[in-house]
Amino acid sequence: MSALRVAPGEISTRRVALAGNPNTGKTTLFNRLTGGQGRVGNYPGVTVELLRGQLDLGAPHGRVEVIDVPGTYSLVARSHEEQVAIDCLLGIEGSPSPDLIVCCVDATNLTRNLYLVLQAQELGLNVLVALTMIDEAGAHAPDAERLSEILGCPVLGIVTRTGQGLPALRKAMAGQLGARAAPTLRFTPSEALASSIAQVRTALPRSWPASDALALWALMSVTADAELSIPPEVRKAVLTQVRDEAIGMQIDEEVVRARYAWLDEHVAPLCQTQVRHSATERADAILIHPVWGFVLFLLINLVVFQSLFAWSDPAISAIESLFAWVGEGVSELLGPGILSELLVEGVIGGAGSVVVFLPQILLLFFFIGLMEDSGYMARVAFLMDRIMKTMGLHGRAFVPMLSGFACAVPAIMATRTMDKQRDRLLTMMVVPLMSCSARLPVYTLIIGAMFPVSASLFGVPIQGGLMVAMYVFSVATTLIAAWVLSKTILPSSGSALILELPPYRLPRLPDVLRMMWQRARSFLSEAGTIILACSVVLWLLLNFPRPPSHESELGPRDKTEILQNSYGGRLGKAIEPVLKPLGFDWKIGVGIIGAFAAREVFVATMGVVYNAGDDVDETSTSLRDKLREERKENGERAYSPLVGLSLLVFFALACQCVSTLAVVKRETQSLRWPLFLFTYMTGLAWIVSFLVYQGGRLLGAG
Repeated sequence: MSALRVAPGEISTRRVALAGNPNTGKTTLFNRLTGGQGRVGNYPGVTVELLRGQLDLGAPHGRVEVIDVPGTYSLVARSHEEQVAIDCLLGIEGSPSPDLIVCCVDATNLTRNLYLVLQAQELGLNVLVALTMIDEAGAHAPDAERLSEILGCPVLGIVTRTGQGLPALRKAMAGQLGARAAPTLRFTPSEALASSIAQVRTALPRSWPASDALALWALMSVTADAELSIPPEVRKAVLTQVRDEAIGMQIDEEVVRARYAWLDEHVAPLCQTQVRHSATERADAILIHPVWGFVLFLLINLVVFQSLFAWSDPAISAIESLFAWVGEGVSELLGPGILSELLVEGVIGGAGSVVVFLPQILLLFFFIGLMEDSGYMARVAFLMDRIMKTMGLHGRAFVPMLSGFACAVPAIMATRTMDKQRDRLLTMMVVPLMSCSARLPVYTLIIGAMFPVSASLFGVPIQGGLMVAMYVFSVATTLIAAWVLSKTILPSSGSALILELPPYRLPRLPDVLRMMWQRARSFLSEAGTIILACSVVLWLLLNFPRPPSHESELGPRDKTEILQNSYGGRLGKAIEPVLKPLGFDWKIGVGIIGAFAAREVFVATMGVVYNAGDDVDETSTSLRDKLREERKENGERAYSPLVGLSLLVFFALACQCVSTLAVVKRETQSLRWPLFLFTYMTGLAWIVSFLVYQGGRLLGAG
């Protein structure tokens, strides 16, 4: 649609957009073409924002920009995800539309995937079809040449996982970049629909092509409550024609039936023999079973989280030893003094106490990557939908909730795939209750320090069982919170889940490792910036003011005195009365304050607190050991399992993440919702932790 592009002089490079249904290998193709780091997963909803990269197509085009468009089943823009896709492809809001659209089409599900191709061609877009999954289709793969004749555009078979067919695809892309296509409908509209199209067409802005296809797109996309950015005159013209929901449904039904009728007539003969995934069907009989599916899900999670302790312990010990060695070396090199203490206790001790959990984070994302890439995550979403419906939560919300296990920020952004603002708000208000990876270091520290290593319950190791319990607890709390909010301030529409269950595929190790590296790099970047800065600030707060006489090397008693009278110590003691009913002392209070920057900072804060020195056995080098050995004035253990359980619950529920609040503000364009989120989550955390600790004491727990 050249009329929607900006002037050629304003375009610095040609643009190629990769479009298609979710789970068609689009992002894998993007990574293959550009060497990019786009996240790949075998379930819908992974790509939420546009990914951009560069591809050298050689003369005469040179380097072109490649854009990975969010996966969508249709160009009818009802959700934010679809709006991003349509704006990228058409340039509705003024951005230049691409010179070429490469539509990824799953060869094992041809008719459904080609629906999007028809829409793109109707709108006059320059289309090239990349026929993916031909290895899975095998002998049943459609004839690419015959399909090209039917569609009137190039069609090439490729295998994105192995790179098969990519040289030919690059060559075809270079040849197709200069092509032009005219907008055309593949069917004849009824008299009533044709009249409505003509009326809306007259209202299209001059900067848009005056085509029947674009007028039809507006008729099907714009509704009274649609949040689509559209010129007022177009919205008015559409709403004049579509006076009520019934008329809109009639238009949708007529157009969808007509398009699929064309596909059935022209394309169906190419794929009369259906590709069957009998192995997938047999596996699904168990994995999405209402009972056995949940049992297997819990068992899988138990194995995963127990392995986080068993497999990562050697690496954790090695990292602890490395940071201790570095700290000793720096201390010996600089000698006694404030600078030495700052570097050893604030910088090395603070950052080291967080980096030590990198092995567990890598393991967690390794398992998540395997489950995503294999297609199992989509089954988990399907399983959970049965529960979510009863809780008033939109069924499709579980895809963002799954992302919430990694980080609430992209999970909140993933709510853009949902149609209505009310459903997005409801999901945004509960997604932060999912146990994100930032909570993992906190959980690991608390469980490792406050619960016996060898203890078990009914034969289940207590540490691994507790970790599973925290994640189950987070999911249950999320669903209950959704139910309460849907019955009060955000009544839910109760929409049904529409989610593709892809065939199971053998996970591709390079994609899993790439995702692990991205997460590790993000974690280390945070440890090297936010956490490091917080550690230095916290060290200063915990070490000043100090008496002028303390200029030489400090002993344990000196450090204890300085810690208690420091600015941080005073702040922790100021909030101690609020935290004491939860079983927390002022030191944990300092950690909670620090954790508002990022949850992992709690670990760094406790590292700084205990590196600042209490009278602890010199052989207790790790933070876990120091927490185990901490004693009250009466000699009792300061951090008992009951205190640990209360602290676990508090961190599971409290909204201690500035980044999450910031992204909620950005997505809602309001301060009201992040303030509400912070208030209700923090209040909920205090109440439940209070009930856990005080209830435990009443039952005689220590």
